[in-house]
Amino acid sequence: MKISLLCSDPNHPVNAYLLRWIERNEATHAISLVRSKKYLSGGDILFLVSCSEIIGPIERKKYRSTLVLHASKLPHGRGWSPHIWQIIGGAKEITLSLLEAENAVDTGRIWHQVTLSVPKHALWDEINEQLFNAEISSIDFAVKHFEKINPVEQNKNIEPSYFPKRKPIDSKIDPKKSILSQFDLIRVCDPNRFPAYFELHGHKYKLQLEKIRD
Repeated sequence: MKISLLCSDPNHPVNAYLLRWIERNEATHAISLVRSKKYLSGGDILFLVSCSEIIGPIERKKYRSTLVLHASKLPHGRGWSPHIWQIIGGAKEITLSLLEAENAVDTGRIWHQVTLSVPKHALWDEINEQLFNAEISSIDFAVKHFEKINPVEQNKNIEPSYFPKRKPIDSKIDPKKSILSQFDLIRVCDPNRFPAYFELHGHKYKLQLEKIRD
């Protein structure tokens, strides 16, 4: 098969997982990892993994299927950074959906879903590892079952919900509030891409949370 992976950010931590997947499968399939839709050459499957671009019908027509990896139980949680917003909101589990790309964001038919339990103690890197491994498994599922999939429409009886695009200010911590009350926010903050921070005495401070392994 000819497969394209579109991940917009070369610094996104999912890239290490994608590169390992390519190395494991490049002897069987023709695989390309690209950063922009202008580099899409066409083929059998296009996977959109942490893709920040809108992939329209022109790009999708180049492939037999264009699939999105999205960490919510659709139609709930359409939009940006869904697993982050859910965990900040107190969620103890998240659902990873593999779905078809459509003109309207996150509205396509669902190919595969898996639910992940997120321990209350898990930090951003541990959550990433669990989620990214599930994304790789979903990619494997799509490739293996490509000719046999019967996609399922999203439930039209459920009112969709939407998450906004994450901004640096969304990682701001209030120094007057307890750690406990803000722990879910602090623990999902990637110290490299979206560091937790607070402002005090006229200065801004980065807050990085790490587990102590006894």
